[in-house]
Amino acid sequence: MPDESVKTPLVDTICAIATPPGVGGMGVIRVSGPLCKTIAGQMLDVTLQPRRAHFARFLDEQGKTIDSGIAILFSSPSSFTGEDVLELQGHGGPQVLQMLTARVLSLGARPARPGEFSERAFLNNKLDLAQAEAITDLIESGTEAAARAAQRSLEGVFSERVNQLQQSLIDIRVFVEAAMDFPDEEIDFLADSDVLEKLTAAQKQLHTLLDEAHQGQMLRDGINIAITGLPNAGKSSLLNALAGKDSAIVTEIPGTTRDVLREYISLDGLPVHVADTAGIRESTDRVEAEGVRRARETLANADLALLVIDSTTALEPQLALKSEVPASIPCIEVYNKLDLAVDSPEDVSEALVMHVSAKTGQGLDGLVQLIKQTVGVAESHEGSFSARTRHLDGLRRTLEHVEEGYQQLRRYNAPETLAEELRLAQKALGEITGEFLPDDLLGAIFSSFCIGK
Repeated sequence: MPDESVKTPLVDTICAIATPPGVGGMGVIRVSGPLCKTIAGQMLDVTLQPRRAHFARFLDEQGKTIDSGIAILFSSPSSFTGEDVLELQGHGGPQVLQMLTARVLSLGARPARPGEFSERAFLNNKLDLAQAEAITDLIESGTEAAARAAQRSLEGVFSERVNQLQQSLIDIRVFVEAAMDFPDEEIDFLADSDVLEKLTAAQKQLHTLLDEAHQGQMLRDGINIAITGLPNAGKSSLLNALAGKDSAIVTEIPGTTRDVLREYISLDGLPVHVADTAGIRESTDRVEAEGVRRARETLANADLALLVIDSTTALEPQLALKSEVPASIPCIEVYNKLDLAVDSPEDVSEALVMHVSAKTGQGLDGLVQLIKQTVGVAESHEGSFSARTRHLDGLRRTLEHVEEGYQQLRRYNAPETLAEELRLAQKALGEITGEFLPDDLLGAIFSSFCIGK
């Protein structure tokens, strides 16, 4: 059950500008709370009918017109927040919007905190916590795939999967606790029930959901790719080719890139933070040496490394740079300058290999697909949903408790321990949708939202 200490009645009225700062064709003032009808009655020259758009003049305290536009009233509970909601759609001048906001505040509203409208929607059971988070994910999405994934989460796709799994755990827990409450029945968990099979199925569900949520997180947050290699191997040219623009300076002079150049790009719908690092080599030049140090630091924090190799020169010293890539980070060997090579180089190691020409674009599509495959992103994003680090953490903790309960039952026939692990698993899973919440989680989540949402 939801934490009743969190979901408390809300009695005040909040107000915020819901459109971005700056000059625009239209600006929106959003109001939510019990004073909405009173505010509308005092500052509009028309009487509003719920869920109907009215053209109205927006009046100040002397009855003079501040602006004119569209006013809409959404009566509780048929609104986004579950409360009375008033929207004033006027002209998008900053001064006009500030005057309208001041007028609303003078009539009893207060300024809304970041994310407070979405928070109220959650507290009034209009959407769960994962859906509320999907709102800001949708707003901040940097690719079409990320936007579609966020929309699916907002529609409840992720929450439904979590709730299905939650119900599976509840069913097992009910059986276990019922058996403990009636010991005279002498239920043998291993012989007379399919508890172990149900626990195994729950583990499989969790592993599948974890994999899908990880993909959702990558669509939301992107991945970090570090491009490394010897000077003049074509690292900057590869970055420019992947980005589709001249982000990095390219010359024939070795050591042109002195610092880490970062670029945010989309690779077939996957958001990518790519870093073009300085060519790694020993140098007496203090500036270049600092660039090399930063290159190594960038490599250590990457999700994937691209080792760019000049296929027209000796391979051995270039391949030796693989030792600079941490063993925990996958590394793709990218043999560049294929357009200049007399013969295609052989695959000289067991590493992932791709042959490309950053200049002509040859092999780049294959490289993009290999990148997605290596980091574990499916070919198609259809059906994906957005997810956050905290969601993955909740799923992992849930899996740990289910696995521990399984072992306790299988090895020691300990239903009491299993029941406790299932309770903890249910609680960890419930944190994702907001069914169970740590005291400080709600404020931390909604404080990251923009004002007006």
